[in-house]
Formats: sequence, C-alpha cells, structure tokens
Amino acid sequence: MGQKDISVSSDNKGREETRDFFIRPAVDIFESDEGLTLMADLPGVTKENLQIDIDRGLLTVQAKGKSHVLGEPVRREFLHGSYYRQFQLPDEIDSEKIAADVKDGVLTLLLPKAEAAKPRRIEIMTS
Repeated sequence: MGQKDISVSSDNKGREETRDFFIRPAVDIFESDEGLTLMADLPGVTKENLQIDIDRGLLTVQAKGKSHVLGEPVRREFLHGSYYRQFQLPDEIDSEKIAADVKDGVLTLLLPKAEAAKPRRIEIMTS
C-alpha cells in the first residue's frame, strides 16, 4: 500500500488551532484484497481514553496515554502523553464496517474494502 492510498492529512480547514503538544504515533499499514489493517503504537492507552472518529473520509485517532507501571522510571524511551493522527481514507473503504481493537498499547484498525472495490474474477460465458 502506498502513500497514495491512505495519507496523513495536512489540511487544517475548519479546525481550531491549539497549542497543545501531541505525539504522532508510529503506524504500520498493510493492504490485502479484503482491506487495510492499520496498527498504531499507543503506549499506555486504554479503550477508555481512546477516541476514533470518521468525518467525510477523514479518520482521526486521539488518545491520552500514561504509564501504568508503579515506581520511578530508571530509563524511559516510550513517550506517554496525548496522541493525535489523521488519515484520509480512500473511497474504496467501507467506513460502516471499520473495527477497532486496542491491546497492550497497540491499536489495530480493520478497514474493509467495499464489495464493489474488491478484486473479483469475471466468469467467461460461451454462447
């Protein structure tokens, strides 16, 4: 899957500008005949502090993460804080069937393709 299929939006039209600091989570995106699978690293994020919205084909992931480990950090490489990232979804994604799961700080989004967009074989008839 290339950047042409799903990309980070840089369009801020209609959005209120804030001075809040957001972490842009790393993502992996895989494509199959059935759809796209997006996996995002969101350390310290639980279902309760994760918000996923779709508006006019724009997928927005927002979350607040915090360390759930007791004690003072000796070494810290994961950033915890507010996460924010947007993706412009391709038209072929069936937004009504998108499913999300978060486990151990990893968000998995299943973005199925609409039936009309899936590859199919045309049966050849003989007459």
